Amino acid sequence: MKIGNREFQTKGHTYVMGILNVTPDSFSDGGKWNDRDRALKHVEEMIAEGMDIVDIGGESTRPGGYTLLSDEEEIARVVPMIEAVKANFDIPI
Repeated sequence: MKIGNREFQTKGHTYVMGILNVTPDSFSDGGKWNDRDRALKHVEEMIAEGMDIVDIGGESTRPGGYTLLSDEEEIARVVPMIEAVKANFDIPI
């Protein structure tokens, strides 16, 4: 299976997906990665730790009272970060 410019074997290999939440109310990291520079540093750290692919999330799904976003607001959160990650790292998103 090809993701981005990388070929991923679907049999006999395990891959590590890192999660980059760019939400101010993330239940898992408390919104630590909303700032571009901190987010890119975190991606760099995850790559150094063995991450093979990164998922960038822009809407919290925390239990108990998260706010649904419009598509436009979620896009406004994730697209700039996707572009920044693509510009700085060679990792599938």
